[in-house]
Amino acid sequence: MNAERMATFPNVKAFAKPEDMYASGTVDAVVVATPHYSHPDLSMAALARGLHVLVEKPIAVHKQEAERLIRAARPGGPLLAVMLNQRTDPRYRKMREIVQGGELGRLQRVTWIITDWFRTDAYYKTGAWRGTWAGEGGGLLMNQCQHQLDLLQWMFGMPRAVRAWCGLGKRHAIEVEDEVTAYLEYADGATGLFVASTGEAPGVNRLEVAGELGRLVQEENRIEWVRNRVSAAAHSRNAVGGFDLPPHTRETLTFDGTGAQHAGILQNFVEAIRGDAAVIAPGCDGVPSVELANAMVLSSVRGETIQLPLSGEVFARTLEALKDEAARRKAANGV
Repeated sequence: MNAERMATFPNVKAFAKPEDMYASGTVDAVVVATPHYSHPDLSMAALARGLHVLVEKPIAVHKQEAERLIRAARPGGPLLAVMLNQRTDPRYRKMREIVQGGELGRLQRVTWIITDWFRTDAYYKTGAWRGTWAGEGGGLLMNQCQHQLDLLQWMFGMPRAVRAWCGLGKRHAIEVEDEVTAYLEYADGATGLFVASTGEAPGVNRLEVAGELGRLVQEENRIEWVRNRVSAAAHSRNAVGGFDLPPHTRETLTFDGTGAQHAGILQNFVEAIRGDAAVIAPGCDGVPSVELANAMVLSSVRGETIQLPLSGEVFARTLEALKDEAARRKAANGV
């Protein structure tokens, strides 16, 4: 506990240790918003005390720990939810509705360029845990892009394979990835491209989804929706001209704001505890985004395509090796 900071909240009861608060009988639920490595143990200790838990993303730094936490959340027991607040954004909710409703037909391609996560060197100096394998368990993928990795699988499902290239400390003086390009393969033949960076400015947030019945493009708080009147495959088989496009319509969807975000997830958490609503992001939904981040780092480190589902044990060993190598470099440099 930081006593100086707590002094600014004189009417709020403070506890020196999380365990003291859990055992106090004064709380029914907790929000875990601590450095990444502590998320599973703090959450499991609260669940064991019968407390409901809302844990910040990521729920763990690697899949093996994430699954250990999920096993601790017993059916019928306290609620475990995760702060995947981008699920409240009306743009992504609409895209998911269109895709899962079949209005794009069979998916062919997903391309997400999400480079508006720009961070300065000063950002990484705000805490010794930032930008390190031992502190964060990763960088861009484990911190900022947990939201987009979650939305990818929430909207389109998990890929069957990942090949990624991660720039470790490419744009900043840090140990972990700050630039990523990943190629995704899906079981139904669709492909994906995921590009992200904390070192590009001005960045962009552009998501394209192409299917046989059209295309969605999300950028700058709007969605452009092009709808084919017949599928591209059927048109290709029946068209007379070699360059004829399917007849199509074009519509622009605009949105007022980005949804309820953190406040919405918190409100939903309370309503779900009371039995008044289904939880937007149950704890088990926090595993796929961690798995995707792990798979991308593992692919880059090994220089090979990684098949999913990923072995949590394999990545856990890889993460330990990355931590050890970073420690050796610091020692060699007298840090």
